[in-house]
This record gives sequence, C-alpha cells and structure tokens, in this order.
Amino acid sequence: MSGPDGSERLVKKHDFVLARLGAIAALLGATVALTGCGQPASQAAAPPPPAVTVAQPVKRTVTDWDEFTGRFEAVEEVQVRPRVGGFVNSVEFQDGAIVHQGDLLYVIDPRPFEAVAEQAEGQLSDARAKVELAKRELDRGLSLVQTSAVSEQVVDQRRQALQAAHAAEMQAEGALKVAKLNIEFTHVTAPLTGRVSRHLVSPGNLVQGSDSGTSTLLTSIVTLDPIYVYFDMDEATFMKYSKLWFEGKRPSSRDTANPVQVTLAGETKPSHEGAINFLDNRLDVSTGTLRSRAVIKNTDLSILPGQFGRIRLIGSAPYEALLIPDAAVATDQSRKIVFVVKPDDTVEARPVVLGPLDDGLRVIREGLKAEDRVIVNGIQRARVGAKVTPQTAQAPAGGKPGDKP
Repeated sequence: MSGPDGSERLVKKHDFVLARLGAIAALLGATVALTGCGQPASQAAAPPPPAVTVAQPVKRTVTDWDEFTGRFEAVEEVQVRPRVGGFVNSVEFQDGAIVHQGDLLYVIDPRPFEAVAEQAEGQLSDARAKVELAKRELDRGLSLVQTSAVSEQVVDQRRQALQAAHAAEMQAEGALKVAKLNIEFTHVTAPLTGRVSRHLVSPGNLVQGSDSGTSTLLTSIVTLDPIYVYFDMDEATFMKYSKLWFEGKRPSSRDTANPVQVTLAGETKPSHEGAINFLDNRLDVSTGTLRSRAVIKNTDLSILPGQFGRIRLIGSAPYEALLIPDAAVATDQSRKIVFVVKPDDTVEARPVVLGPLDDGLRVIREGLKAEDRVIVNGIQRARVGAKVTPQTAQAPAGGKPGDKP
C-alpha cells in the first residue's frame, strides 16, 4: 500500500475532490447572484388590478308570472257515426285534412231507403184518396139527414171515418218524412269545422246505424282555433292568488279573463297568448291541485290536441323593481350573491333575493340599491376585498332603451 502505485492513487483522488468542491462553490455563487438580481425586478413589475365591467341595476315596472305545465285539448271534438246502416259507397275526404261544417265525408248506399220512400209516397197517396172519399160521404150524409133519408147514427159513423182517414194520412206523411230523412242520412257530412282524422271504414264495408244501438265509428273531427290548455294549480299558488284578490292587487280568474302566455316544446319564449276561462269548483284531494283552463288563439294551427306546453299566468300587480343580467348572479352554497364594487373600487359579495326573469333580466327583490355598481362581466377575476378596475357598461344585457337607471 505504500508503494509508488498507492501514492499516485491518493494524489489523483485528492485532485478529484478539490475539483468537485470548486464546481459546487461556483454554482452556489451563481445562484446567489441570480437571486440578488431578480428581487428588484419583481418589485418593479407588480400587476395592476384586474378589469371588470360594472353596471347599475335597471329600474322599471314589472309584473310577476307563474309557470305551469299543461296539456292542450280541443274545444270541440266529435265522433262521426252513421245514423243509418248500410254498405259504404265512397269516402269523400282526405285523411288529416281540414273539413268545414257540411262537407261530405261518407256516402252510404241509398237505394234501400229510396225504395222505402217510394212505398211511403204510395201509402200517403192512398191515405189522401181515402180522406177525399170520407169527406164526400160525410157531405152526402149531412144533406140526407136534413130530409131524414139517413139517420144521425150514419152521419156520426161517416164523421168518424173521416177522422180516421185524416189520421192515416198523417201517419203516411210521417213515414214519408222518415224515409226521406234516411235518404239524407246516407250522406254523412261534417257536423263542425276542424281537422278530420283518418277514415276507419273503407268502401264496401257494412256499417251499423244509430237505430241498432251500436253505430259504427267512421272518423273523428277536432276543432283547432281556438284551443284549450288544461293545467293544475297547486294549493299554495291558489292561496296566494286568493290573498292578492282580497287585497285588491290582482283580479280573480273566476270573474276576469286573466292573460296567459304559452311556450311550446323547443321554444325559448312564449309564442301564443290567451286567457283563463275556467277554474274548477274544488281541489283534487289526491294531488292537492286545482284544475284550470285557458283558451288560446291558434290561428296558425300549429298546436294540436295532446301537446304539452308551458303556461305563464299573471301572478301579481305591476310594481317597481330593480333588474340585473342573470349572468351577474353567482351561487355561494345555498345562497345567491352578486359582486358589487364599492366606492374605493374593492369588491363586496352581496347576498340577494331573486325574483323571476323579465325580458332577459333577473328581478332582485332584496339586497341591492339603484346606485350600486354590479359586476356584470369578469366575475371570475374579482376577489372579495381586492381592488378592481371598473369599466362602465353601455347598458345591461337585456335592457331596453329608455330604462331608468
């Protein structure tokens, strides 16, 4: 170990250690230099407060609306059935078309009824001839009784024969009217104007009339304009309306046609208008709701019976309210808040009580004043207690020209 080779190894190891120590020292020196140079630069480049867009609440007169889900039904619906039985000759309408009152729908073979009518006409002619004969015989009897050629009993018999002939004539006239009505009933017409369903009986089939007790269903017709929409009002809403009526703030739908607005499936805003025209006389004990009905204008015939729709019913008297864009409202656990910029440009979270949407703006019932500056854009950059750079918006989203700030 003390030989020349061992000495060389010790010298090399010593030189390696010295080189490593020198490199470490140089690296530490460079790090200290960089740290010392970066500290003043960080202090000089402090970022400005974030920019946000603010706007004051809009103040205007609004009216609350309550929403319900309803189903449309036809104002009038009729099942078309034949009054007389027989074989169908033809179908005179196109399935699903609009038909008008009196339009021909079906033709039933009229020949059997025409034959009955001819027979009734013959019976009527015979009855009238018998009336004429009874009249002449009575006239002769009245002349002869004056000369005692015939007895009073014969005159009475001839008078009774004339009355019987008149009765037979009336019966024959009635039979003829029935026969002619049956001929008329072989032409089945639309009892009202509306949209007809498909034909349920094809030509050549036998149908039963109303005299059989089980008349055949031929088709159905529903009216479309106007149209009813039925919806159920919960008990709490009904009590609210009753309270407003007692206070004179809202008319009752029982004696006033309160307006409604209807939004169809796939629509974002109401497309049809109408009015309440019926409230039931009791609440459903199983659901605790009151059946209500509105009549809706359907001039474009876009609504069909059976469709669903969202019904908006006027729910309050007009009142002054503050409104802000709905996007400015945030959620903090179970409460709703808005971010308000105070006079020193710091941010404050303000709890609010929300009302309904009105023309794209959210009604704020409590928590805001008309002069508050509400952050409507850049909420994600705002921090409670931190300063911001407020920029005033031209007008709140959804606001109308002429809205008062």
